[in-house]
Amino acid sequence: MSWTKMMECVPNFSEGRDLEKIDKIVSPFRAKAGVKLLDYSNDEDHNRLVVTVAGEPEALKAAVIEAIGVAIGLIDLNHHRGQHPRMGAVDVVPFIPIKGCTMDEAIALSKDVAKEVAQRYQLPVFLYEKSASAPHRENLAAIRKGEFEGMAEKIHQPEWHPDFGPEERHPTAGTVAIGARMPLVAYNINLNTPSLEIAQDIAKKIRFIGGGLRYCKAMGVELKERGITQVSINMTDYTKTALYRAMEMVRFEARRYGVSVVGSEIIGLVPMEALIDTASYYLGLENFSMQQILEARIME
Repeated sequence: MSWTKMMECVPNFSEGRDLEKIDKIVSPFRAKAGVKLLDYSNDEDHNRLVVTVAGEPEALKAAVIEAIGVAIGLIDLNHHRGQHPRMGAVDVVPFIPIKGCTMDEAIALSKDVAKEVAQRYQLPVFLYEKSASAPHRENLAAIRKGEFEGMAEKIHQPEWHPDFGPEERHPTAGTVAIGARMPLVAYNINLNTPSLEIAQDIAKKIRFIGGGLRYCKAMGVELKERGITQVSINMTDYTKTALYRAMEMVRFEARRYGVSVVGSEIIGLVPMEALIDTASYYLGLENFSMQQILEARIME
């Protein structure tokens, strides 16, 4: 990819079970000039689809708007159930500057997409993170609180009027949060207990809002088919709060319940630096740098 400007987008859609619908939602990102589909993963327990796509800003904008339209036509949240909280058929659409782009450009692109989506699909849009129109709208969890069901009333409160679009929840697609942010790592840690209460308690203790790690958001999730639970984590700035700190804090808090960590997973793509930092910690490497990574030197 020889693009002079590259933006990343990681839209989250509220469909993780119907493979035919998932294929249709992802389709607008395939075989498009100026756009590359990097990854997509669906989770049946969460009932959620996470797509990672990169591209030149204008081409990426068109593909994202098209995919949002497809999802609105396919997903009815009145019949949607899953472990992950959601307020929209298209729940959140973050833009991340990658190459030759600034955060200000990512913010401008997010606002352009928000305006177009609101006008074209009559969908209420909240700006969040770096694009937020007010401090209380920066945190996605605060916007999403109450989810699809609660948004029918919440959207009428003066402090929660949408930034764009109608001041009524879309009857089937709900609302969407669109914004610009730093690269985020979706990191889940599995526990050998079926107790959702334990997972939720651990999540409360490790997340920033509960007095835990500064750049960590977390919640407890039940994985019914496996008979275990999970601490589902978003690391919002891996350069300041490393993945290994989240792992060790979960282990530390789990001990009080006699619970162990049985595995972890990363959803979507992850910056190499985030993994190298964690590998260096567990291997006890001294003065290790990215310049010692073979693939990184080859790509220079």
